[in-house]
Amino acid sequence: MGSWRLFKDTVNPVSTALGLSIDDTLPLSLSQHGSPPILHLYIFKPSAIVGKYQDIEAALMLDRCRKRGIEYNRRSTGGGTVIMGPKVVALGLGINIDQPGLKKGIGGVFESLSAVLIKALHDLGIEVGFRPKNDLEVDGKKIAGLSASLETEKAILFHASLLVDFDIPLMLDIMNQPPLKLYDKGYNCFSQRITTIKEQLGHDIDMERVVGAIEKAFSQKFGISFDGDEPDTWENKGIKDLINNRYTQQDWIFSHKHPRSSMGIGEFKTPGGLLGIYLSLAGSTIEHIIITGDFFSTTKDINLLESALKWTSLKREKIEEHLSEVWKEDMIYGVTIPTLTEAILKAKENLVNI
Repeated sequence: MGSWRLFKDTVNPVSTALGLSIDDTLPLSLSQHGSPPILHLYIFKPSAIVGKYQDIEAALMLDRCRKRGIEYNRRSTGGGTVIMGPKVVALGLGINIDQPGLKKGIGGVFESLSAVLIKALHDLGIEVGFRPKNDLEVDGKKIAGLSASLETEKAILFHASLLVDFDIPLMLDIMNQPPLKLYDKGYNCFSQRITTIKEQLGHDIDMERVVGAIEKAFSQKFGISFDGDEPDTWENKGIKDLINNRYTQQDWIFSHKHPRSSMGIGEFKTPGGLLGIYLSLAGSTIEHIIITGDFFSTTKDINLLESALKWTSLKREKIEEHLSEVWKEDMIYGVTIPTLTEAILKAKENLVNI
């Protein structure tokens, strides 16, 4: 049985600059310092962290973050905005792409590592599935977000945020998501798309128990043991450099400016009922979409459709192509792919710049 290193602290919340710098050092330690895989389990101070390619000013109400003492930063992996805090497990993993037990390719990496978290949650009494492109869900509700990037020729940084408990009103207050803001049932709408370990269990759970389940699942999946450790001198130098030269620098935090956002709302009568589309665009790409109305479907299926449409070009053929990837018969009763596409394009006609 081999051994991996474990950096763990779920008692003392860290700043975004420190937590992200440690994570960025993990794959470098494998490729340049001869380290075995490193798992980093920790918690952040209350913060909002955008994905590498997001426009932070479009994603967040930064004035509200400052007023509420919420840190904000940009991570080096992709994906969307995550709201972190003492009740969200932050996970960073440095691992080689050819590690025994990992399936091939970045898709295989997501499949293999999501299976570990699925096992951990199963052991806590929660049945979870993987939702493309990068979420874990319970009955269509997100409970964890995943992201990854290949940092060297073979060393990967894998990120996950696991929701033990969550402040939805805070998220709605600081995230700049027009569809959620204008939807008159914004809180209920969003609460139908997210869940937590606490909600699923019906009671509070100690963070150490959650982290212990994650450690055990990794050990079983890869046939390894963990050595409790902390960054050494070489790694601490890299961490300090990243804090000073990346995660406290405005040109990193405010990089990736996108075209001005715009939003639109469309209603479309169908044989299956009234469809309401709340649409937010970055340039000509769908940034956020909410599908609502008086039709018959399931929360799980609607969330799957919304997830498939994120970051899709607002062209008929692209919308239909992405819907086709997840569509199944009677996904929305009485609604077809062309009908749903038409409703989305109608919302496009009512765009307003923000």
